[in-house]
Amino acid sequence: MKLIDLHTHTLASDGTDSPAELVAKAREAGLAAVAVTDHDTVAGLEQACEAGRALGIDVIRGCELSTSSEHGELHILGLFLPEDTGPLADVLMELRARRSKRNEKIVDKLRALGMDISKDEVRELARGESVGRPHIASVMLRRGHVSCVQEAFKRYLGYNGKAYLPKEVLHPREAVRALVEVGATVCLAHPMLRKYPSGWLQAFTAKLVDYGLTAIEVWHSEHSEADVRACLSLARRFNLGVSGGSDYHGANKSGIALGKGYGKLRVGIDVLENLLQRRAALGL
Repeated sequence: MKLIDLHTHTLASDGTDSPAELVAKAREAGLAAVAVTDHDTVAGLEQACEAGRALGIDVIRGCELSTSSEHGELHILGLFLPEDTGPLADVLMELRARRSKRNEKIVDKLRALGMDISKDEVRELARGESVGRPHIASVMLRRGHVSCVQEAFKRYLGYNGKAYLPKEVLHPREAVRALVEVGATVCLAHPMLRKYPSGWLQAFTAKLVDYGLTAIEVWHSEHSEADVRACLSLARRFNLGVSGGSDYHGANKSGIALGKGYGKLRVGIDVLENLLQRRAALGL
């Protein structure tokens, strides 16, 4: 059975591979298709698609948006984005502007704690459009302020860290509708990474379906077998398509391999075929 990976990140956001490198690695891994789904940007898609054409691997254009809930962030994937993202481009630009302001405030807090890092150095290291905390952590490591990226998040950048600031994200309705407007398949990403009160995720999914949600990410590097069963149950309940991917970030998420996650992930090409059939039925 041919395998695919519908959730990956490049250095256009917080991954470490260029889009072309990621596609080349996907081909080396024997994948038939890969979706590039960077945070708040589509900047890497043209290069990824060009590499896909040259290497004979199907590249699905995508992105990942962060949304708010009373139990923390939930992420929404947009798959099968058009080349002209129209109004979505404005949404992505606004999200990157919010990220930039947050990054500057975090760097200011770190400097107040005595760390010799600068906003320019963070931007230079990031190289991509969408700059985030992993890039700040890498600069902290480079400067010798922490011994590893994990320490940077635990002591400074994570939820309880000394320099933490909440991210200003979209309302779920805004995220879903922005993706619906450009004809994307709208997929709830890795919904089982947090524990929720009984019934909450089902109720939240129902709201997203009303907004235009069309799929759910069933298979993910951090989903257990029980999580997969729970997601399949949600998909059946709301007549959603199913998707899956590694959430690959290159060196920024060690141990996660394209198409394999931490070793056991397997998403068959039938998953992609089913999503395409659903799109055709909707006239997309």
